[in-house]
Amino acid sequence: MMKHYLHTSRNADCSVTPSQQDIGVTYVRWGKKICPENSEIVYTGQAGGNQHTNKGGGSNYLCLPSDPENGEAYSYANEGLYGAEYEIHSTSKPSGLPASLAEKEVQCAVCRRKGKVSVLMIPGRKSCYKGWKSEYSGFLMSEHITHNNKDYICMDGDAKPLDNRASNENGALFYPIRAKCGSLRCPPYKDNTEVLCTVCTK
Repeated sequence: MMKHYLHTSRNADCSVTPSQQDIGVTYVRWGKKICPENSEIVYTGQAGGNQHTNKGGGSNYLCLPSDPENGEAYSYANEGLYGAEYEIHSTSKPSGLPASLAEKEVQCAVCRRKGKVSVLMIPGRKSCYKGWKSEYSGFLMSEHITHNNKDYICMDGDAKPLDNRASNENGALFYPIRAKCGSLRCPPYKDNTEVLCTVCTK
C-alpha cells in the first residue's frame, strides 16, 4: 500500500501576525450616517427590514447601502424588504429624541473600528465596562410588542431622519423599549423606564 507523507518545513510552522491596521471589527450605527471618531465608514444607507405584520421572512433589521446593485425584476410575490421608520411620538419618545422623527425613515452606517477584536452591544447601560471603548450610545429599540418579532438594536441618542420625507408605509418599525419589573429584577432596574444602550469595542 502506498504511504503518503506530509513534508513540512520550519518556515511553514511560522504564523503570519497581521498588523494592527489589518485587525478590526464592524458594527452598525443605527440612526446616523456618519461613524464615530477613529472609525471608518464602510458604507451608509437606510435601515430596512420585513413588514411588521408578515408572519414569515426575516426577523432582523438591515442597514441597506445607498448604492445598491439591483437584480432582475420577477413576479414571485414575496415582498420582504421595506424601509424602516421611527415610531417616536410625543407620548412615547425617549428623552433627547425629537417627536419630529415620527414616521420618518431611518439612516444608518456600517462602521469599522481598526485595532479592535471584539464588539458588543450592552443593553441597560450608557457607558462601557472597564477596558472597553464606547463607539456610541442611545436607546434600545425594536418592533412593537403586538407585532412580529425583530432583534433589539441600539438606536443612536442623536438619531436623524434619512431625509424630510415621511412615507408612513409601516414596513419595518422602530419603537422605544420600556423596562417591566417582575421577572426583571427591580432594583437594579426601574419599572416603565426607557432602556439605554451602548455599543462597545475592545
